[in-house]
Amino acid sequence: MKKQIGIIGLGKMGYGLALNLKEKGWDVIAYNRTLTKVDEIENEGVRGARSIKELVENLPGPKIIWTMLTAGDATQSTLFGPGGLYDCLSEGDFIIEGGNSRFKQDQENSNKLKVKGINYIDVGVSGGPSGARKGACLMIGGEKKNFDYLEDLFKDLAYENAYKFFEGYGAGHFVKMVHNGIEYGMMQAIAEGFNLIKESDYKLDLVEVADIYNNKSVIESRLIGWLKEGFQKYGVELEAISGSVGALGEGLWTVETAKEKDIPLPIIEGSVKFRNESQSNPSYTGKILSTLRNIFGGHTIDKQ
Repeated sequence: MKKQIGIIGLGKMGYGLALNLKEKGWDVIAYNRTLTKVDEIENEGVRGARSIKELVENLPGPKIIWTMLTAGDATQSTLFGPGGLYDCLSEGDFIIEGGNSRFKQDQENSNKLKVKGINYIDVGVSGGPSGARKGACLMIGGEKKNFDYLEDLFKDLAYENAYKFFEGYGAGHFVKMVHNGIEYGMMQAIAEGFNLIKESDYKLDLVEVADIYNNKSVIESRLIGWLKEGFQKYGVELEAISGSVGALGEGLWTVETAKEKDIPLPIIEGSVKFRNESQSNPSYTGKILSTLRNIFGGHTIDKQ
């Protein structure tokens, strides 16, 4: 496999992936619909393209394209819209969908692409922008032969030993979806607990509480560490932070999938409900959740 790849989507994640691969010796060509992002990454030494067609034409076959876009319309139009990848690629080429597409959509996408013999791989990417830049956790789905062909790519992008293949189209995004559902529940428990600590009769320093929790306790975790960082950055009152919590859909998809299987998920479902209700009922618990999302994922902290 030649170490040449095209990346479509230069948001927080795609930009970091492109620079990560460049440092690993890959010849990267990148495209973004907002061309100022292409200009920016060219200043970092990555080749830019001004269209999908130009990107594809500047790659040798078999072409490897990684899409890192918002799930839904942005991804689907890039794959199948006029002038999209379906029109530009040929038999034997590869599309790696690294956004958070729903696993059922992956199954549909793979079936459509098989008509032209285009290989499809779905990858759930965890670790936020810093992981994309320095080494991510990758959950990879599709066919084993395609994973084997591309394994050096995944090894270069991932943190040491932090990639794993799961057989079946959509399997990677399914594992990542459930990961995000679990993340919702874990974050909710942390936020509720720290809200209780703040409202207690003791005058407790929340930074110090986060620090001791994150020093060999049972609940030591990256999330607790990020909360400590958030308190240090924004102050324990979190005055600048929105108490209404955003959501990108994976938590809800996890709940919906469980209902199809008649499997109860009371903790995850409760955390999804909290985020929905926080839009009209902001709270300090919501501020903690928004802070965590900002620190590890770069999501907005703006008050609603």
